[in-house]
Amino acid sequence: MSIRQAARRPLLLVEGLFSRVFGAEANPFHYLGALTIFFFWIVLVTGIYLFVFFKTSVYGAYESVEYLTHTQWYLGGVMRSLHRYASDAAVVTMMLHLVREFLGDRYRGFRWYSWFTGMPLIWFVFLLGITGYWLVWDELAQYVAIASSELLDALPIFTDPMARNFLSEANVSDRFFTLMGFLHLLGLPVIIVFAIWFHVLRISRPKVNPPRELAIGTFAALLALSFAKPAVSHAPANLATVPNPVQLDWFYLNVYPLLDVWPPMAVWGLLWGLSLLLAIAPWLPPLRKKPVAVVDPANCNGCGRCFADCPYSAITLTAHPTRAGMQLAVVDADLCASCGICAGACPSSTPFRSTVELVSGIDMPQLTVQAVRARTKEMLAGLTGEGRVMVFGCDHAADVRNLRGEGVAAVSLECIGQLPPSFIDYVLRDGRCDGVLVTGCHPQSCHYRFGSVWTEQRLRHQREPHLRTRAAKERLHVVWAGPGEEARLAKVLARYRAALRMIPSPGTRPAPVENQDRKARHG
Repeated sequence: MSIRQAARRPLLLVEGLFSRVFGAEANPFHYLGALTIFFFWIVLVTGIYLFVFFKTSVYGAYESVEYLTHTQWYLGGVMRSLHRYASDAAVVTMMLHLVREFLGDRYRGFRWYSWFTGMPLIWFVFLLGITGYWLVWDELAQYVAIASSELLDALPIFTDPMARNFLSEANVSDRFFTLMGFLHLLGLPVIIVFAIWFHVLRISRPKVNPPRELAIGTFAALLALSFAKPAVSHAPANLATVPNPVQLDWFYLNVYPLLDVWPPMAVWGLLWGLSLLLAIAPWLPPLRKKPVAVVDPANCNGCGRCFADCPYSAITLTAHPTRAGMQLAVVDADLCASCGICAGACPSSTPFRSTVELVSGIDMPQLTVQAVRARTKEMLAGLTGEGRVMVFGCDHAADVRNLRGEGVAAVSLECIGQLPPSFIDYVLRDGRCDGVLVTGCHPQSCHYRFGSVWTEQRLRHQREPHLRTRAAKERLHVVWAGPGEEARLAKVLARYRAALRMIPSPGTRPAPVENQDRKARHG
């Protein structure tokens, strides 16, 4: 077990606890990125309201904030508190998102772009929060302004020390608050919007909105906190005195106390060093490149299912070189995740085809559809006893290989989305198996984003290619189990086998033979 896997176990335990409390569909850990964007929306709406009453002047800034906090506490005070707590919550979900992706090894290889473009976002978010504290112009803002000036003066940027601007009240002008207001209210928010767009640019169907029930519950929690503990200011800033001990917002200002014990350049070294380490993390070490999906023009009819199902926009459609009026799938090797979801979507990936060499329209070289069929046949041949079950699983979810034994066969794929639904019908028609159990990552946290979702929809006849078996519903069981949930999966399998023993054996049915000229049809 690697250090990353060991560190991930506590996180998986916490995620499991949240799933039991909130349900997997509303588990906050499954929507950390979407929750961060949701918090930004709250910050934006509340910030616009606060700006209506805010005065961008030395003496008006503090007074306007105090008016909102105390005189207009019923609305302005609540808006300010929501603004503060949503900003803090965004930092929490953003950092948890980073940690979760790192521990799940979802930042290397083809994912490097999203990880790398996420690093500037962290800087922009912290800058947005810091400039927001300056605008209040209380003792905390004074502390932040002076400490920030010391940090900036350590860099060869300004000809005159910036800290001199805060030696007396006379040096601070209204223009300073106009500049801070522009940065906080327009400049940085616009940059963050574009940074988020770049962050999800290579992801198809990105989760930018949390489920409605999660959004409502989260907002209600922030609103309750705003009433229970309203955000308040310190005493007004007074540059003639040293600020009394201030209550830091540790979510945004955690670096500033280091200036009391470290020189500014040492603090910059820490920040730059951590940023550089995170930025190059996808190549420390780089992910071993897996063979990407391969298209066979003779068997591709340009139906577009692989194009529609690819989670990373790695497939495009172009004119077929030999068939007029038809299209051909084209794989971008730099974007391909080697997940195999495209092979599971291809209509020619059916085990019933009578050809000696089963060639699909699009396939994975490291585990072709023909290899899956051969492995399935091999596993079926070894099944004995009662309650015989064929298990199809995923390499990144609960390990199904440990389930193998008398009466249980298991085939593990790169992603459960790689499994064509016709394989389930193929196994049940064989007659040597009483039931099929399909498992993989939880749909909300699939390693390849949509593998479990697409599989679930295919089995429910909601997505092509869908399951066409005539077998009883009891002979197919679907259970989602992530890494570390092997014990739960084993218990579900035992109950399923016990239930199958109560059902009469299906017997052997002849498998249909598809003609070679039908291999590219959707049926």
